[in-house]
Amino acid sequence: MKKTVLLRQIASPIRKPRDQRATLIGLGLNKMNKTRVLEDTPEVRGMIRKVQHLVQIVNQEKNN
Repeated sequence: MKKTVLLRQIASPIRKPRDQRATLIGLGLNKMNKTRVLEDTPEVRGMIRKVQHLVQIVNQEKNN
């Protein structure tokens, strides 16, 4: 069973530190309201935590 998480970028990375912008790009987000389905791993959770003020978790699912 792989868990997935659906992310949406809700804020702009303008005027944010370079590492936060790079984290958004690493998550596959670079434009407002863009959504991305990612595998729920500790690495992805850490990236989400770093930019939690810029993204929103829309949905978490379990896939078989």
